[in-house]
Amino acid sequence: MPDVKPYAESSDQNRYPILKVLGRFFTKPAGRVLEIGSGTGQHAVYFSGDLPHLIWQPSDVEVNLPGIRAWCDTATSTNLLEPIALDVRHRPWPIQVADYVYSANTAHIMSWSSVGEFIQGVGNVLVDGGLFVLYGPFNYQGTYSSESNERFDAWLKSRDPESGIRDFEAIQDVASEAGLSLVEDVAMPANNRLLCWEKT
Repeated sequence: MPDVKPYAESSDQNRYPILKVLGRFFTKPAGRVLEIGSGTGQHAVYFSGDLPHLIWQPSDVEVNLPGIRAWCDTATSTNLLEPIALDVRHRPWPIQVADYVYSANTAHIMSWSSVGEFIQGVGNVLVDGGLFVLYGPFNYQGTYSSESNERFDAWLKSRDPESGIRDFEAIQDVASEAGLSLVEDVAMPANNRLLCWEKT
């Protein structure tokens, strides 16, 4: 376990706007939330504490689990589960059923083929009527929503040419193929969006 918990300033900055929307969507008592790409673990701790009616399951690739555990070990909520290893490209996923799936700032750091595996996997694990919430920056009709997003996209591609800000329309096509219907597209601070689909 790392001596210092990993920290992402953006997780502190976006937690309250995201929470406000999750509170509208994730209402089922004892609903099980699968968080994909928990990253530092900050959102898992924050949201499990703020949404105590849910059971929160953090997950990420194996290398990130120690940092997530470092955060989870500080949590006082009893509805936060031990983080599990989940690579969206590998089947079967360790979780077979979820009422909700939540993921933040993941689609733009994956390859496009991995995004397809990711969303198809979400469609497989969600119960009928379950919701999938995806947060992050998106392009619309191939156009950046801001100059800062354009710069961010260039930086992403300089690190990994297969990554980058995704087009909403392409994401929507993949979601539809996975049996997901768009419920709402919510504008968020800092040129981000929060997309919510329902398993139909």
